[in-house]
Amino acid sequence: MTQATARPLTTARKHDREIFALAVPAFGALVAEPLFVMVDSAVVGHLGTAQLAGLGIAAALLTTAVSVFVFLAYATTAAVSRRVGAGDLRAAIRQGMDGIWLALLLGAAVVAATLPTAPALVSLFGASDSAAPHAVEYLRIASLGIPAMLVVLAATGVLRGLQDTRTPLYVALGGFTANAGLNVGLVYGVGLGIAGSAWGTVLAQWAMAAVYLAVVVRGARRQGASLRPDAAGIRACAQAGAPLLIRTLSLRAVLMIATAVAARLGDADIAAHQILLSLWSLLAFALDAIAIAGQAIIGRYLGAGDTEGARAVCRRMVQWGIVSGAALGVLVILARPLFIPLFTSDPAVHDALLPALLVVAVSQPVSGIVFVLDGVLMGAGDGPYLAWAMLITLAVFAPVALLIPVVGGGLTALWWAMTLMMLVRMATLQLRAHSGRWLVTGATR
Repeated sequence: MTQATARPLTTARKHDREIFALAVPAFGALVAEPLFVMVDSAVVGHLGTAQLAGLGIAAALLTTAVSVFVFLAYATTAAVSRRVGAGDLRAAIRQGMDGIWLALLLGAAVVAATLPTAPALVSLFGASDSAAPHAVEYLRIASLGIPAMLVVLAATGVLRGLQDTRTPLYVALGGFTANAGLNVGLVYGVGLGIAGSAWGTVLAQWAMAAVYLAVVVRGARRQGASLRPDAAGIRACAQAGAPLLIRTLSLRAVLMIATAVAARLGDADIAAHQILLSLWSLLAFALDAIAIAGQAIIGRYLGAGDTEGARAVCRRMVQWGIVSGAALGVLVILARPLFIPLFTSDPAVHDALLPALLVVAVSQPVSGIVFVLDGVLMGAGDGPYLAWAMLITLAVFAPVALLIPVVGGGLTALWWAMTLMMLVRMATLQLRAHSGRWLVTGATR
């Protein structure tokens, strides 16, 4: 092997080590988060159908409220990792503290809005008379944990920016364990019913936030960074997060339109769609782990002024995204005889599900590219472009999806429309990646 050949192989292995050191723990933390809802569902489900229905409505509202502010993690990761790359750990942690203060302010505002409007919000979801009281009770109590959830998002961004994805994994696993124990103890041991499940989740979320705050505060004191709120810094965090908020809302709109279209296709189709959406989300967690590594690594390279390193690691992550997507697609196809019976025994749902499931499997390599490039551009702080790209994607997807109940094609056509959405995202992200305009160096963008 020549020296010229050995050098690229050595560089690729270096990037592989960087990517996997961050991506593997990140995947564990990502998978642990949705387990909170699963535990709540399992515990509350034994109380009765009305309680479980109420939990489903309240959980959907809470998930939407928190997911809208996921930019607290993404924008903070990008900003902190740039400072780390520039060698200024003190400023990096100070930047992270601004994100945490913003999370607390936003969380307090959401709680203040949710408590008085909980009955109206539940009513918008069309809750039955038996389920509505349980949904309102759970929503009001669980909303007290929203500030903690947002602090967890921001603090997770700080640690990712510091190239630490192991601590979020440990905290997520600890939070999951505490949530399970508290739910069982408060619901059945103390006899609080669905309120016990809500209080268990609130206590677990605040415990996670406390651990994160302890870690960040310790790092701030070690580096001599101020812990006080800084109005200018908080405002800068909000401005950096605004484009990512637009991106997230546009993506949520895509998913809502898809669900609305599936509902118009019939009961079997909407049931099959919900199964597919759950699978699609699970696969997204696996691919998003590489994207999270991309956010942290790209920000560090650009902060250090190393554009060639940023390009090289971007190329390597895209390769891993394609390989991971292809592997997941094959796994979906091979596992379908085991997967489908876990969710349904209805022949009508099975018939609607199978061809659409194959579409999901085939599209996974595209998803791998999309998630990786999304993470790369987030790490580069290229939020405004991501916002415009997602708005364009929504504009292409919406009319195509809304025509499906008219022109026909059923659920399979809807998931081809979802694949079109991912292809549009891939095209817009690849155009930006190849342009090199995202390669802006320095401690700040």
